[in-house]
Amino acid sequence: MPTEQPAWVLDQRRTIGARIRAAREHANLSQLALGVAAGADHKTIHRIEHGTSDPSLSLLLRLAQALDVPLADLVQ
Repeated sequence: MPTEQPAWVLDQRRTIGARIRAAREHANLSQLALGVAAGADHKTIHRIEHGTSDPSLSLLLRLAQALDVPLADLVQ
């Protein structure tokens, strides 16, 4: 049974999503290109960037590698 997330968790997801979006734009990648590089659907990338998805650690690691940035830069 899913539980309601505290507001601070939702805020952090939006912050992490914004960092991923900034790194993607800095790398001149579209959401589609990042999705292909990380093995994810571009709709998933969109949801992560807007804080409406709760990505797994494995996906975050693949995104960091595809963006050529340390994971810590995305989730600090």
